[in-house]
Amino acid sequence: MKITSRILLPALCLALSGLTVTAADELVPLKPALPEPAFVGTPKEGPPGTKDVESGKLAKPLMIPKDAVNIAPKATLSTSDAKASPRSLTKITDGDKEARESSVVLLRKGPQYLQFDFGKPFELYAIVIWHAHDSAKVYHSVVAQVADDAEFTKNVRTLFNNDKANADGVGAGTDREYFETNEGKTIDAKGEKAQFVRLYSKGSTESALNEYTEVEIYGRPPK
Repeated sequence: MKITSRILLPALCLALSGLTVTAADELVPLKPALPEPAFVGTPKEGPPGTKDVESGKLAKPLMIPKDAVNIAPKATLSTSDAKASPRSLTKITDGDKEARESSVVLLRKGPQYLQFDFGKPFELYAIVIWHAHDSAKVYHSVVAQVADDAEFTKNVRTLFNNDKANADGVGAGTDREYFETNEGKTIDAKGEKAQFVRLYSKGSTESALNEYTEVEIYGRPPK
């Protein structure tokens, strides 16, 4: 039987990592549907008050298992903002990513988080966040964590953290801040097994409020 390089190379990587190679473990590039861009180009310099800012775009697509799908719409959402209504939170996983005011969910000022509960553990491979991409703003204290319990006290793992000042109170990070664009921010979840995901932020260069347009989380049931 002829084996193509497209299948052989991902399988070889999985074998070298000690994972069981099956047909379902074929890796494919993550290509989320993108909204229309609201502005052209990326500024060469960050807005006032920012340092060491990157574009936020991946140099090449993240490779994930072929059977990993967006499981965010099936999760139960909650937030640290007690005034946010459950109805408004549903917009964060409704598929509408366009840069318009009606698509954005606003959370209060200060450090706030969104929490996703999948009801049971999943293997997680990618998290894609669109805060608000109507302009080339930079969001502060962005942190993505996974855990085994809703209180985030058991087996907490940090996937991304650019909160160098530890404003969120979950530890200082070393990742770089980034410009918001229509491509969102893709975070490699590295196959971590978890039931809960938290996403932190603390305003942006444009507003003290925390904005979310859409979140996609790609995963699959544990093998």
